[in-house]
Amino acid sequence: MLLVRHGETEANRCGLYLGHRDSELTSRGLAQIAALADVLPRPDVVVSSPLARARLTAEALSAPIEIDPRWIELDYGPLDHQPVGQLPADVADRWRRDADFAPPGVETLSALSARVHQACDDLVARARTSVVIVITHVGPIKAALTWALDVPVTVAGRLFVEDAGISRIDVDGDGRRVRWFNRFGQQTGQGIEESGGGLMPRG
Repeated sequence: MLLVRHGETEANRCGLYLGHRDSELTSRGLAQIAALADVLPRPDVVVSSPLARARLTAEALSAPIEIDPRWIELDYGPLDHQPVGQLPADVADRWRRDADFAPPGVETLSALSARVHQACDDLVARARTSVVIVITHVGPIKAALTWALDVPVTVAGRLFVEDAGISRIDVDGDGRRVRWFNRFGQQTGQGIEESGGGLMPRG
């Protein structure tokens, strides 16, 4: 299962919270998704968040797209499109440490985790035999990684997901493991296809 963050948006570039509202891709973001199309393998399954920035990134793969709202970004509510770092330090610290707490009107990490973990569970059967690519956002990628590692979702605060970053979760039998994290196509200098089993286990 390959987890891909969408290309850079204007809100990302300006350091704003970006949740359910949308923001145009920058010229850098458009270049990033073009690069993704060159380095990602031909998918059997493409799943996308319903947000336009994810769908535009998914369309670059030239494959049928399944829209799954469970892969939408964290709902930042009134913080959406506001500068990151404006919260009081004690509120921000509790938000990072307590999965059941969030500022007023903001989705909790536990709620995000619940929907993303279920979405991951639902893809396991196909991921065992197919190349599954999910185009999504920072929050869901972090939540999916905690699903694979079986660790608390609050670990997400120690992860950083690049624009158009690519992470890989392998599913084998009942096991799952993070094969790699946050690879970025434009920085690799080569395709992502590897020896030793390819991108996805096929049996």
